[in-house]
Amino acid sequence: MKKFIPSQIFVEKEALSYNLTYEIIKKAENLNIPVIEDSFKKNIKNLSEQEFFSYSKRTIILGVNKNKKLDSCKPSADFQFSLVSGCPGTCEYCYLQTKHASSPYIKVFVNINEILDNIQGYIDKNKPNITTFELASISDPISVEHLTGSVSKTVEFFSKQEYGKLRLVTKFSNVDSLLNINHNKKTKIRFSINTDHIIKTYEHNTDPLDERLEAAAKVLQSDYDTGFIIAPIFIYDGWKKDYEDMLINLHNKLGDFSRSNLTFELIQYRFTLKSKDIILKRFPKTKLDLNEENRLRKWGPYGYYKYVYPKEQSSEIKEFFYDNLKKYFPNSTIEYFT
Repeated sequence: MKKFIPSQIFVEKEALSYNLTYEIIKKAENLNIPVIEDSFKKNIKNLSEQEFFSYSKRTIILGVNKNKKLDSCKPSADFQFSLVSGCPGTCEYCYLQTKHASSPYIKVFVNINEILDNIQGYIDKNKPNITTFELASISDPISVEHLTGSVSKTVEFFSKQEYGKLRLVTKFSNVDSLLNINHNKKTKIRFSINTDHIIKTYEHNTDPLDERLEAAAKVLQSDYDTGFIIAPIFIYDGWKKDYEDMLINLHNKLGDFSRSNLTFELIQYRFTLKSKDIILKRFPKTKLDLNEENRLRKWGPYGYYKYVYPKEQSSEIKEFFYDNLKKYFPNSTIEYFT
């Protein structure tokens, strides 16, 4: 497991008022990472789109999250919140290409106590109902957990909540610091998985499939609720064999845990015209199929059309995964297919 080490860390002025800033700075100094108390924007002038993207993906910014109004996160959870924005992974298809087009850097929010206090307000307001929160809708906080420790603190916070639960998902295997926490079954950790072909072709700077599966086995052994997001699901030559091999690999890695009450979330490949434009600028040699004429156009929840597989192909994907998940993981639950 190779942990992400940024090339530089920028510190925003407001972040200097929080303890976590200095904890991260100390770690950065021990790792000889330059720490810059200056504006990130001053350092990206005259960069091309590809240069800006590459520089951003090697950069951490320490800042403050002032957003107290949480967005809905259906079907994953009731609400979403963030300890981190962005991720060091450079997945060519990532939907954050659109959402974070101008901000692909990794921003760590250092005001964690204020963020958790805000979460507490949402939980209290909704009592006696259980309120669920998604931690990784605009980031992969596990990817920088060795520098922040924020996920560990958040898991401990939720372990004390009678009416609150946490969910997060990752493409990284950096979970060791979470294994000995008394999580009290209040946190669910999911792993985003795909075939070796898709990971090697499109999911750059993320952990290999085997490392993700080994991390999932560790998490299960530590009694976390555990699930898997298979996304995005691609149709390509040999896709059925590759995806079945992936499921067999997962079954073998989990051993007896393969009969646990695992959950699966299934998301087929999709893109928007806006994301297509950004992807082609940042990955001009991409092998992604971005031909909207071969797709079904659907109105998306964020005010623009998305292009998905036609109904016949979509149904084929659904039938394949429902049959094979029942075969290899008979006690599992498919939460949704979209």
